[in-house]
Amino acid sequence: MAQYSRIEVAGVMKNNGMVPLFYHPDIELGKQVLKACYDGGSRLMEFTARGDFAYEVFLELNKYALSALPGMIIGVGSITDAGAASLFMQMGANFIVTPSLREDIAIVCNRRKVLWSPGCGSLTEINKAEELGCEIVKLFPGSTYGPGFVKAIKGPQPWTSIMPTGGVSTEESNLKSWFDAGVTCVGMGSKLISKEILATKDFQGLEEKVRATLTTIANLRG
Repeated sequence: MAQYSRIEVAGVMKNNGMVPLFYHPDIELGKQVLKACYDGGSRLMEFTARGDFAYEVFLELNKYALSALPGMIIGVGSITDAGAASLFMQMGANFIVTPSLREDIAIVCNRRKVLWSPGCGSLTEINKAEELGCEIVKLFPGSTYGPGFVKAIKGPQPWTSIMPTGGVSTEESNLKSWFDAGVTCVGMGSKLISKEILATKDFQGLEEKVRATLTTIANLRG
């Protein structure tokens, strides 16, 4: 079962400003990635469950975080139905991220007070998600919509919390455009945890990259 309520998770997402995204079938490599992000200052990780037997990998990573990384909040992304959401919540997922808006997922997550962040691409979808109890909306794919879309939404709806995923990089200019537009946090995958880092197992480099990115976000927020 989740160790953190949806309100607690939303607070950490807002405070950290970044949610690293990661998937790899190798459990031991996953632990090293998790530790590097943790040592770099991140207290969030979205495990994108896209591979066969991904649930086995997530289970071991979550056990590792609970035993060795106090305060680390792990959730699961790429969830497409309520059954999968329930499975991962049984394994202790602290938040659920989906590529699209699904009411069935909202229902099972709300029942357990677990934060869920649905991928939305229109004001209508965002409004529906909020009516279903969503705290932070995932703008996906972020590269398609851009910071201008966020700014336009925040005009009439300043209460809406948005996390773009896709189209976000570690460069200061890119981060500045998103946070100036009013995002609550950003989701960052391969631009942060690159294939090169994984291939060379440069976990020290990953730790430094995470730390530098979090510092940039903190500075941009003032």
